[in-house]
Amino acid sequence: MNYVVLINKNNKIKESFYKYLELDNYLNLHGENILAEKVCLSCFIKLQEELKNKNIIIDIIKGYDDSDKYIDYCSGLGLNITINSDLDISLDLSKYGFIISEKRLEFIHIRYVGRVVASIIYKNNWTLEEYFKYFGGVLIVNKEVGVTSRDVVNDICHIFGLKKVGHTGTLDPLASGVLVITMGQANKIGELLTSTYKEYEAGVLMGVLTDTLDITGKIINSSSVNMGINISDVLDSFKGSYMQEVPIYSAVKINGKKLYDYARSGESVELPKRKVNISDISLISSDNDTFTFKTCVSKGTYIRSLIRDIGNKLDCYATMTSLIRTKQGKFSLENSNTIDEIRDNNYSLYSIEDVIDFPVVKLDKENSYLVSNGVIITNTFNIKDKVLFKSYDDKLLGIYEVDVDKLKTWKNFR
Repeated sequence: MNYVVLINKNNKIKESFYKYLELDNYLNLHGENILAEKVCLSCFIKLQEELKNKNIIIDIIKGYDDSDKYIDYCSGLGLNITINSDLDISLDLSKYGFIISEKRLEFIHIRYVGRVVASIIYKNNWTLEEYFKYFGGVLIVNKEVGVTSRDVVNDICHIFGLKKVGHTGTLDPLASGVLVITMGQANKIGELLTSTYKEYEAGVLMGVLTDTLDITGKIINSSSVNMGINISDVLDSFKGSYMQEVPIYSAVKINGKKLYDYARSGESVELPKRKVNISDISLISSDNDTFTFKTCVSKGTYIRSLIRDIGNKLDCYATMTSLIRTKQGKFSLENSNTIDEIRDNNYSLYSIEDVIDFPVVKLDKENSYLVSNGVIITNTFNIKDKVLFKSYDDKLLGIYEVDVDKLKTWKNFR
């Protein structure tokens, strides 16, 4: 169910919405039967109980009405409520997933959008339309084992009601840890967040090789394990750069076709090699035929392939059994949140200003107009590389870059 669907005079509700719509009955204080979307009504009743403890009485006088597909009553998420107090209940509303759409003398029109979105709208004093227009943020997600990076993106799309969501570095289903998610306007700066180096902790099983180079694959070879070999010395020998063969089960394209498609169809293909850099690598623990290690590697390094190559130096096969990404650039596991925490509105959201490494300049009205229209301007701000421009009323306008003695558009947010 999408609770953040935009419905107004320009946006008619889609018929597909009704496939997921569940309505419940509510008997108001006048004895009238009101219909509302199930979750929306449940949250309203909880809000009603909390406000009652503060001697504030609210009631629904209008709910679901499907007579006009351009008005949000047709979703069951828009409610007209009455209140016996002049107190501002905007914060209370946001805690239960509601925003105020309209205030009149006889009623307040509220709209259910979910706690996460309602809290953002309340904090910024936005309308729902402004949320879709201006919102941009970066999430550091602690991805769980067993889900894909795409699954995480889909979850974030649903929680925040957004279509424009991306990530800056895929993690395999077997892997967990730091996945940097960009949303809304922040999608335009994804390339700035794709760090040169990433840090991992990996588990290894020696004596086994699989077709996928990890424990989820089919065993294709096995060997004895030399228990007397010094694993730390072998790991240390990988510090620096080397040419790494890309695994067959990967999304790298050869002749326009992804390598894993070649693998699944049984076609042979020459695997490409790429120069990677291992800036640091060290043993964490070892026990018989298993060990774990920590490493910091350059962008594009496959840990599965690194483990295969470590196995070759250990004179035995080796397969990855676990993988945790602990850092990606400035973002670490300690700063991350699980999907459940985000869904419960308990998470850290980074603004575009938080994550960029260049100046932020607030412009006057005249320059705000020029920059919002992508006009090249004189570099009177002594900018050396790039700059994030904000309008006089604190809206993000765009990122400009130096062009000789001028500044020109690099990314436009308007």
